[in-house]
Amino acid sequence: MNAMVNVILAVQMLTALGMIGLILIQHGKGADMGAAFGSGSSGSLFGASGSANFLSRTTGVLATVFFVATLALAYFGNQRPTSAGSVLETPAAVAPAASAPAASEAAVPAPAAEPASGAAQIPTK
Repeated sequence: MNAMVNVILAVQMLTALGMIGLILIQHGKGADMGAAFGSGSSGSLFGASGSANFLSRTTGVLATVFFVATLALAYFGNQRPTSAGSVLETPAAVAPAASAPAASEAAVPAPAAEPASGAAQIPTK
């Protein structure tokens, strides 16, 4: 399942970058980069309105793929784990040094107990 999430995330990122590029290429308000590529000229490959239709339809398809990928990531992100038990209930490999305290830890004395009131912690002059 982790591999599926990675694939969907890659698709989402590529469609986002594709939409950014297509929106910048389109000729219109705020997207003046399209004039540099000749998208506003009538002698282009797709004709006068063909390039606008092609770019806007491609942008729409990429937006649809982006939204579907977003919904898929939300679905996989909200799934419950498959194991029914707790992490503490699963057996784990215990290191041999973890069961016995180290020699340096045993030699350290425990700190003296301090009163629980806040007044004892205020320094006096």
